Amino acid sequence: MTIPPHVRAQGGPVQPRNSLLRPLSQAELRITGGFWGEKQTLNAGTIIEYCRLWMERIGWIGNFDRAAAGTIAAAHAGIEFVDSEVYKLLEAMAWELGREPDARLQHDFDDLVARVAAAQEPDGYLHTSFGRSGQRERYSDLEWGHELYCFGHLIQAAVARLRTGHDDLLVNIARRLADHVYLEFGPSGREAICGHPEIEPALVEFARATDDERYRELAALFILRRGHRTLATTLFQGHEYFLDDMPVRDATVLRGHAVRALYLASGAVDLAADDGDGVLLAAVQEQWRNTVARRTYLTGGMGSHHQNEEFGEDFELPPDRAYSETCAGIGSVMLSWRLLLQTGEAKYADLIERTLLNNILASPREDGRGFFYTNTLQQRTRGTEPHDDELSERAETSMRAPWFEVSCCPTNIARTLASVSSYFATTDDTGVQLHQFADLEVRTATGDGTAVRLTMRTGYPFDGDLVITVTQAAEFTLAVRIPAWAKGATARIGDDTIPVGGAYLRLRRAFQAGDTLVVRLPVTPRITTPAPQIDAVRGTVAVERGPLVLCLESTDLPEGVTTDQIALAADRGPEPTPFGARVNVQYPVASAPTGGGSVASTTVGVTDWPYGTTADDATPATTAVELHPYFSWANRGPSTMRVWIPVAGT
Repeated sequence: MTIPPHVRAQGGPVQPRNSLLRPLSQAELRITGGFWGEKQTLNAGTIIEYCRLWMERIGWIGNFDRAAAGTIAAAHAGIEFVDSEVYKLLEAMAWELGREPDARLQHDFDDLVARVAAAQEPDGYLHTSFGRSGQRERYSDLEWGHELYCFGHLIQAAVARLRTGHDDLLVNIARRLADHVYLEFGPSGREAICGHPEIEPALVEFARATDDERYRELAALFILRRGHRTLATTLFQGHEYFLDDMPVRDATVLRGHAVRALYLASGAVDLAADDGDGVLLAAVQEQWRNTVARRTYLTGGMGSHHQNEEFGEDFELPPDRAYSETCAGIGSVMLSWRLLLQTGEAKYADLIERTLLNNILASPREDGRGFFYTNTLQQRTRGTEPHDDELSERAETSMRAPWFEVSCCPTNIARTLASVSSYFATTDDTGVQLHQFADLEVRTATGDGTAVRLTMRTGYPFDGDLVITVTQAAEFTLAVRIPAWAKGATARIGDDTIPVGGAYLRLRRAFQAGDTLVVRLPVTPRITTPAPQIDAVRGTVAVERGPLVLCLESTDLPEGVTTDQIALAADRGPEPTPFGARVNVQYPVASAPTGGGSVASTTVGVTDWPYGTTADDATPATTAVELHPYFSWANRGPSTMRVWIPVAGT
């Protein structure tokens, strides 16, 4: 469907001019409570302000004050791209103000925008690490300087402001900056690209929001220029790392730096959508398909190399060395959402759900005051609780860190949670599609002008019942995604059973106010086995419950037993608990069971040689343990953890 300009002005982070499905704006869909309501409340009440206070404390926001005062060269705080964290915070604030206006947040937003504006130079350029007396020259380090990357995040913050109904100072800053970039890098400017893609999707979305075609033209140039080996490489960062080894449309799988790859692919889909470039769209679809099939973790995480934060080779997915950066998960959701809007295929919504619930939500601590940068699937050492004031390089230990020197993830979480409702539903010419599940209200219109009003109530993701009530009479098609794991799903309206088949339940009828569709998705625990090509987890299984990947923490094991010592017993399958599953596991002990069936507590230690032809003479003990959602691990103190559990006897 073609989206008219007056509708494009309101929307979410993505609003294609041409797409099969149209995303809903914050004015059309509101999360009202439940699981996702709690996450948005945590973000609004804690995470956004927590990010602001940390960046104020360590001087990243103050960089703009010092730039405006002309003292920045001697006192810049942080690495080259910390400007982008301030811009992601502004984007989070903009979406949150659109979702729930708040006087205090509005004051903080206005103050921060004014401080950024004061640092902008007369020609529109805006960066606190380059260009002033005593600093490196502008665009002198396109490989690592991240100037255009930072600009992209500022532009996306301005898009959020426009999409929530405001054309104000932040938007003016972005216009001046985007005009500057067009002059510097446009058709008559230098033929160059940034080492970190990000500005590409930002420029396309800014063009959509402002109806200025120059920005889309510039994004197209950046995408077309990439892949011709123009960026300088190092011993460890080659052209593939920068996605500069081949043109975007020639690649068949995502490779190199995971976040860079996913941001670039998102921009390519944006460009393909607006240009009607089916060849480019098909190329990215193939990249997505091959990446999901061969280079993606069970949690939806992407990136298996700590070195260079890169994708590994096909099926190189070691759980204990999983990088799965939080920002890569957000990039994956960005890409899958764009592909869903263009195709309507449920597999993209399935991956969005998996990644949101199991990769992205694993990053923030339950209180919103600590974050993981990387998201391992197995933690072998307990680690220590970081101090609340500790500044970590990256949270790669068993506990979330209060803040990072490379702090791309907390602010990315903030902007994602503030706008997460954008991923839940769409419309087309005949109806409404529900892709994700939460307590929510929808007030929208289909492409043919039919007004649709409905609500959803659910205990998802822990409970699989979706109660969808139409609150205004209308004839339309209601489509509800049936997740790929939900075998045996059922549906009914009143006493009428509705057949469930395919990836979406589609129901066309003249709904009356009060008509209620109840969809039941079976969230019983299930055993998941890995592909045999994944050497690192051969002989293991995982347990999933509905959309949630579960994990075993040492916190739930007998004292002295580690997650490296256990194996899943084969005597019974997983049994449901309110939030996870219970399984029987075996672990070795030094002696046979004593009278009364108790087990000696001394566990088997490390041997002199970790290989052999037969097992030692230890007698295995069996105990029932509870598996919890992976996203919630490491919230009960230091622990070891694993998702993939060895099977006894293998």
